[in-house]
Amino acid sequence: MTSSMALQGASSSLSSTSSIRSWTHDVFLSSRGEDVRQKFISHLYHALHHRGINTYIDNNLERGEEISPQIFKSIETSMISIIVLSKSYSESKWCLEELLKILECKEKIKQIVLPLFYDVSPSELRHQKGSFGKAFAKLGCKIKDEVNVTKWKAALQKVANFFGFIFGDRNELEFIQDIIKWVDSIMVNHTFLNVAKYPIGIESRVRDIYQHLSIGRNDIICMVGIFGTGGIGQTTISKEIYNRISYQFEGSCFLKNIRETSKAGGLIQLQKTLLFEILGISLDFHDMDRGINVIRHRLCSKRVLLILDDVDELVQLETLVGALDWFGSRSRIIITTRDQYLLNFSKDVSKYELKILANDEALKLFSLHAFEKDEPLDHYVDLSKQVLQYAQGLPLALTVIGSTLKYQSIHQWKSVLNKYKQIPDVNIQSVLRVSYDGLEDNENDMFLDIACFLKGGPLAVVIKIFDNCGFSPDYGIRRLVDKCLITIDEWNKSVWMHDLLQYMGREIVRLQSPKEPGERSRLWFHEDVCHAQKKKFSFTFISFFSSETY
Repeated sequence: MTSSMALQGASSSLSSTSSIRSWTHDVFLSSRGEDVRQKFISHLYHALHHRGINTYIDNNLERGEEISPQIFKSIETSMISIIVLSKSYSESKWCLEELLKILECKEKIKQIVLPLFYDVSPSELRHQKGSFGKAFAKLGCKIKDEVNVTKWKAALQKVANFFGFIFGDRNELEFIQDIIKWVDSIMVNHTFLNVAKYPIGIESRVRDIYQHLSIGRNDIICMVGIFGTGGIGQTTISKEIYNRISYQFEGSCFLKNIRETSKAGGLIQLQKTLLFEILGISLDFHDMDRGINVIRHRLCSKRVLLILDDVDELVQLETLVGALDWFGSRSRIIITTRDQYLLNFSKDVSKYELKILANDEALKLFSLHAFEKDEPLDHYVDLSKQVLQYAQGLPLALTVIGSTLKYQSIHQWKSVLNKYKQIPDVNIQSVLRVSYDGLEDNENDMFLDIACFLKGGPLAVVIKIFDNCGFSPDYGIRRLVDKCLITIDEWNKSVWMHDLLQYMGREIVRLQSPKEPGERSRLWFHEDVCHAQKKKFSFTFISFFSSETY
């Protein structure tokens, strides 16, 4: 196979699996009408409908020999199929064809299937015995089609082994309530994560990450780390991937806000959440080390999708995804972080750096938030270009500023943009500052020095300056790079940072003394320097005059 053929194959594989499955119905209800429709099915349908669960039921009582394409389409576009297996279910060719289609959807699109054994037992299905077996034999004699009878028999045996609810001698209301609780739980766990109002630039990045995930390979366990500066979209991208592929796995879990949860002492709770989301059961333990062994023991044979969002400490990785052998074959683990150094915790992690948006993507994202159009209005074009220059392709900034300026006049736009040049938006700064707050004191000083004075400076000179200050620059600069706070150019000669990170650093210094520049640790505007010098001179003169007077 040529490389171009391989690339085409990978592309077609992605296109066939990457789109988020859109459900037309929450539940498809399959039943044999005569013995249950007027009572149990009617009660179950209305209970589901009352709960807000969109349920499809075939009300066509005059069924022909061939099942309609519309029924097949309804099965394919339902999240869950509930099969009510009653005594007469097996004497309907129509029902058995529905059953075959449901099992096909379970296999191909991972549809969730729940059999309800209504006045029949799983054993009767498995061996075609009792009233159920007689009805099935009756159908076989009627149609005289050994090929289909064999298929139906295998399908009945298969569904008899699924997890299901047995009616037995239970109260019907109680039985229906148990079904509703189960459906509620399934729907919550399979509801898509909210991604972004305008998902601009997501598709190309998802495609890149798919290459790292090796989705087409079934013989490996894969772990991918997505890193980048705050606000660049790690969480958004990972949620999109989760929505697209989670249905392919036996269990899935998106653990969000790990950094914040861990600060509140929540690592054990994160372990419990991980297990609950994947296994559907609550396990009670109160020791982190015990939790590690529970995860390893319970998930080592399961194909899972696990996403750890916003990791900022090594212990979080060690307690949640310590090694690949904690999970079953074909599992996929995604880690998002602002600190790429953490991804060195395992040699098996494939790293992916998330880049800023291209100019055309940035303009479109901003315009959609500011104007609800793909492009800015004619008389706002120049001002929009100023925003793009300020935001430098950072999705967070484009979204926040676009939403702030929406419906505003040109005069208001100019006022807001002038303000941003002096004081950054607090919503943007709070996100960017998280990485800074995780630095050691010397690393903080180096970051602020670069933001205030040394951005764009020669790396050798910057290292020499920091070395003279006793800052251990080789290590410190490496930490700033790992934290995605600075970059070193491709020739390894100059030190750079995103403009918004520079604004953030300077704002941190300004806030040391908002009204008195001379009290700040660093000054870079010549007006502030002049003000501080005049203040110092005035203070010295007054002190001297006072001492002479007395």
